[in-house]
Amino acid sequence: MKRTIVQPADLSGAALAEFKQWLGISSANESVQLAMLLSASLELCESFTAQMPLEQGCEERLAATQGWLALDTRPVRAITSVETLTADGSRNALATGEYEIEIGATGLGQIRLTGEPSDRTLVVSFVAGIAPEWASLPDALRHGIIRLAAHNYRDRDASEPLGPPASVAALWRPWRRLRLA
Repeated sequence: MKRTIVQPADLSGAALAEFKQWLGISSANESVQLAMLLSASLELCESFTAQMPLEQGCEERLAATQGWLALDTRPVRAITSVETLTADGSRNALATGEYEIEIGATGLGQIRLTGEPSDRTLVVSFVAGIAPEWASLPDALRHGIIRLAAHNYRDRDASEPLGPPASVAALWRPWRRLRLA
């Protein structure tokens, strides 16, 4: 998968405040490092669950072929544009009639070219995520992200890393989606 996050989730407000409260930190001098720990925990949550927890703007590159082309990121909330990528790196937007989109009930986003595909790469822009903002993220996911970030914060100076707490996996397991290859 060649995915690029073009609009990352905002972790600076409510998420950072909740994390600082969990750790008992009131000063602002560690905010950047704490936000980075939250971001890493958010990525690990996505890796574990196979679902993007917080809404983000993304792009994926796909080889133009016949039939439906599925995006790897889930759950897709909206497909906003489809462009072709030329050999020189320039992009050309496809007209709405040149492709079809489908977003399934499970958040699987797919596109299909209506004409003959050529030797080109498609760049699909879309919005994906379980929740649009931190406050609306399901409690189990949010709490697991905070716990993992707190564990990494407290374990930062350990001579031997202890590994993530089992409680995080227990919180995230109901949200896990397995994919068959």
